Amino acid sequence: MREFPDEPIIPFINGSYRNEFLYPRVQVKILNEEIYLLGIEEGVEPIESLIENLDIMNFGNITFQVEGVENEIFDISLGPSEKSIYYEFFTPWIALNKINLKRYRTLENSDEERIDFLRRLLSQNIAFIGKELGLGRLDTKIFVDIALDTLKPRIMDEGKNASFEGGFYTNFVLPNYIGIGNGITKGFGVLYSELNPSADSSGDGVTEVTANSFADLEELPQGWEEEAIDANDIPRSKRQKRLQDTDEPDEPNFNTSEYHSKTH
Repeated sequence: MREFPDEPIIPFINGSYRNEFLYPRVQVKILNEEIYLLGIEEGVEPIESLIENLDIMNFGNITFQVEGVENEIFDISLGPSEKSIYYEFFTPWIALNKINLKRYRTLENSDEERIDFLRRLLSQNIAFIGKELGLGRLDTKIFVDIALDTLKPRIMDEGKNASFEGGFYTNFVLPNYIGIGNGITKGFGVLYSELNPSADSSGDGVTEVTANSFADLEELPQGWEEEAIDANDIPRSKRQKRLQDTDEPDEPNFNTSEYHSKTH
């Protein structure tokens, strides 16, 4: 923001579009000592514009010379899959806010109830992303089977949030490197699937990713629909309620392109 105040990416990262886009269109992560700039839909072109001029990164006390940028655009068919896809959390998934953490603690004597609680939260996280990126009403239920390292949450922010590490299985196609849950703009909840074709992509180009693009997918367990949730039965966020109670225009209908660049 200091070095490029007039670049079109700035409103996407300084909070100007906070109410217009409930799910952030530009996300910045540091993974394996590399900086990832992830653009979704409206965030794609601003990142492309930035990297054309990105020679140095000045952090005040230290300045980095940008030696190279890898970039690729993915045309992703976001949505339900007929099989199960495994995603790993590269960074902790902040699943619980202060209210949900209190509810979760009342379930400490029952692992089954805690698992069901977290599965529903994660399903709601996925449904929110799907709807926010233009899928509208989802006719297929969302199945989630968590594979977390532990059911004991890591308390963060002086008890205001709690996180988990590990991964999950779902019948929903999601882009690699996007964030899910709380703390997305701080780099939390970054997910990744080795089965996703974008995992092996490098260099310039456009890659189409669909449910059929994933290799070696597992079959959904028998009776999965009984454990899945209706994607349309999710609570509205406070910001959604506030916007819908005003004269703000309806949320736009988005496509599902994704772009990420990696700087060294």
